[in-house]
Amino acid sequence: MSGSLWIFPILVPFLFWAAYHYYHDRHRPEPVFNLLLCAGLGVAASYLSRYLYLGLELLNLRYDAVELAFTSLPALFAYAVLGIGVTEELAKMLPFLIVVLRFKALDEPLDSIVYGSFLALGFSLMENLHYTDFLSRNEAIARGFAGPLVHIVFTSVWAYHIGLARLEGRSVVAAAVIWLAAAAVLHGIYDFVVLGFPAPALIVAALVIVGVWLWRLALIRRLNDARRAAAD
Repeated sequence: MSGSLWIFPILVPFLFWAAYHYYHDRHRPEPVFNLLLCAGLGVAASYLSRYLYLGLELLNLRYDAVELAFTSLPALFAYAVLGIGVTEELAKMLPFLIVVLRFKALDEPLDSIVYGSFLALGFSLMENLHYTDFLSRNEAIARGFAGPLVHIVFTSVWAYHIGLARLEGRSVVAAAVIWLAAAAVLHGIYDFVVLGFPAPALIVAALVIVGVWLWRLALIRRLNDARRAAAD
C-alpha cells in the first residue's frame, strides 16, 4: 500500500486509542507532555527491539518464526516466548524503567497503565508503519486497530505491577523480572498460535487478548472507583 493510504490505518487507530486512554484518565489527567513523551519512547523502543533482534542474530539465536511454524512447533513456542516475547516486552520496559518511573505525576497505580499504554502506542505505530508496505488497505486497517491493542494489553501487565511496586516502596527490579516473564509468556502464546496454527485456531489467540483486556478493564474500573472515593 502506498501514497496517502497509509495515513488512515496508522494515524487513525493511534489517535483512537490515545483518546480512549485519555478519556479513562479524565478525572486526573496526566500532563500531555508526559503522554507525548511516552509515545516517543515507544517509537524509540521499536528501534531498540530491532537492535535486540540483531543481537540474537549475532548469537545465532534469531530464527524465522514462519519457517519454525512448518518445521517444529515446540521450537516455535520457545522462540515466540524467549525470542519475540522477551525481546519486544523488554524493549518497551527499559524506557519505562529509566524514564517513566521518574515522572513526578506518576503518583497512583492507574498512571502507570496510562503511561505504559502510550508507550505501547508509539511502539505499535512504528510496527504498523513497517507492515503497511506489505498489506492491502483492508488488512492494514484491521492491523492498525488490532496491533496497538495487542501491545497495550501485554504492556499493561508489567506497567501496572512495576508502577505499583514503586508507589508501595517495594523492589522495582523484582517486579520487573516477574512481570516481564508473565508478559513474555502471554505475548509468546499469542504469537505461537497466530503463527503456528490454521485460521480457526486464531480464536485461542483472540481469547488471550480478550482475557487480559477484561482484567485490564476491571482493574481500571476499580482504580477509578478508588480514586473517586478518595476524592469524596
